[in-house]
Amino acid sequence: MAKQDRGIRTRRVILEAAAEVFEEYGYEAAKITDILTRAGVTKGALYFHFDSKKALALAVLDAQVAEAPQQLPQASKLQEIVDLGMVFAHRLTHDQLVRGSVRLTLDDTGPQLDRSGPYSGWSEIHTRTLQEAKDRGELLAHVDPVESATLLVGAYAGVNMMARSTNKRHELDRRASALYRHFMPSIAVPAVLASLDMSPGRGERALVAAEEITAEEIAAEGSASEGVTADAVATDHILVADGAESVPG
Repeated sequence: MAKQDRGIRTRRVILEAAAEVFEEYGYEAAKITDILTRAGVTKGALYFHFDSKKALALAVLDAQVAEAPQQLPQASKLQEIVDLGMVFAHRLTHDQLVRGSVRLTLDDTGPQLDRSGPYSGWSEIHTRTLQEAKDRGELLAHVDPVESATLLVGAYAGVNMMARSTNKRHELDRRASALYRHFMPSIAVPAVLASLDMSPGRGERALVAAEEITAEEIAAEGSASEGVTADAVATDHILVADGAESVPG
């Protein structure tokens, strides 16, 4: 188990170092030697986990969706849609892995690297959530979940690319908020629209709330486990006592 844990940690260190190098130089200019230096690992360790620069890049791309933090269920599915983008905007300012993944997604690296994974992943999540919103009566009658998901994911990518290209990534939170404030009136029924929190800072607030709930759940599980252990110990003591009393003198 200890060896396995070390392997997981090493893979993570390599992945984060690769994201940093890809974010700084792009895919074409990134060098394995730079990744090795930043990760502080041997070439053998890197190739044990990733057999090529392309494999590393694809893993960084996949992490964009696969490692998205779990969000709290909201009163409306459309709030969950908003939270997807607002949380992502917040992560871009704090998570190196996300920044490296986005650089790879938005850069035109040619046919040697399939960059469709994040687009497909986000589109699937948005389509599924919008369909749930439609089933719950949150969407206007004319709205097609697939069409709206494709448009929203594409528009967000464009806003993201523009912020990065103009060196205004620090404004992404505000720009994402503006995107939702313009987009949601075209798909949401008035009652749901009025309830949506699309303001700047929503992503950070949603993450903090989710982390607090997770911490409380972990604490509750720990208390429950301690209670079970205490009951088991008490039961053992009772059984021993009963056994002692039944032994002939």
